[in-house]
Amino acid sequence: MAETHDPENYDWHAHWRSYDKASTQNPGQQMRYQIAARWLVEAARGGGSRFLDIGSGQGDMMQMAMPLLPGAELLGVELSASGVEASRRKAPGATFIAADLFEPPAALQPYNDWASHAVCCEVLEHVDDPAAFLSRAQAYLKPGARLLVTVPGGPMSAFDRHIGHRQHFTRESIRAVLEQAGFVVSGVRMAGFPFFNLYRLTVIARGEKLAVDVRAGGTGISSRLAEAVMAAFRFLFRFNVSDSTLGWQVVAEAQKPLQ
Repeated sequence: MAETHDPENYDWHAHWRSYDKASTQNPGQQMRYQIAARWLVEAARGGGSRFLDIGSGQGDMMQMAMPLLPGAELLGVELSASGVEASRRKAPGATFIAADLFEPPAALQPYNDWASHAVCCEVLEHVDDPAAFLSRAQAYLKPGARLLVTVPGGPMSAFDRHIGHRQHFTRESIRAVLEQAGFVVSGVRMAGFPFFNLYRLTVIARGEKLAVDVRAGGTGISSRLAEAVMAAFRFLFRFNVSDSTLGWQVVAEAQKPLQ
């Protein structure tokens, strides 16, 4: 994540300096990346792909994608310079460009109509106008390119607001955003029930204290207990339902029109 049409509202450069480690260890993020990994393996079957990570954060998605896409060209676009620095360390075989898609730098021009596959993972909730954002991002996808989007559903926590969430989504609202951006939607599902929902409820219960905990490098409880809790959720997430009206993780697949 990490693109916003109003960057003055949140300091993404400081964000990745403060939350890189916590984000990497987040079982919710790992769950989303596993969803993306399964999609990439299927979608890019046959090779010759060009993969674009829209809002590439601190590079964890790209680090995961590299061994899954042997021979593919890899590009990450990220607003935060500190996120790009971290990404280059984690995924040195990929190209990363620091860019605001609403004011794209010259370095992005060679990538017009470039990508065959793209992922936009946990980005749109930070954007004032997600349809306009995706419309700008579409310029870097070739006609017929496939796109996977993940966004949060369910209630918003104090921590979500702290890190700049503008909104959470439903099946209907993310479909509308993608269609307004000019994409053809092939499917939307609500994943994560019941154990991702339970994890989110623990985040909500922790409230504003979570932001203080993470900035301090802790969780407010002993590190051993925190590690055990995170490990337990990672195990339980194996038993989540992949699509349920009660799920709080929104996953959408779409395609750029051929013409």
